[in-house]
Amino acid sequence: MFEVGFSELVMVALVSLIVIGPERLPKVARLAGFWIGKARNIAATFKEEIKQELHTEELRQIFNEQAQLHDLHAALNEKNDAFDAIKSSVTPTIEETIEHSKTHDLK
Repeated sequence: MFEVGFSELVMVALVSLIVIGPERLPKVARLAGFWIGKARNIAATFKEEIKQELHTEELRQIFNEQAQLHDLHAALNEKNDAFDAIKSSVTPTIEETIEHSKTHDLK
């Protein structure tokens, strides 16, 4: 995010030593370290929850796409079955017509 160099840390240490005083500085430093650690922990937990939620949403989208593909596959199978039924019902009629035209042409 932002860079904090050695000179900035020295300035913060000097200002805090002057403002807080040498006797209370260790206690304040421990307290600041505790809260910084707690804030980092909260940020890491929040980041992990967001990552998990995004992963869950991706899985949900994949499942929806698979369901749509399954529906499409079922519709294609239904259309193929209907086509096969029409073909099987038309084939004998076509064969009869061919046979009839052959016998009719021979006469």
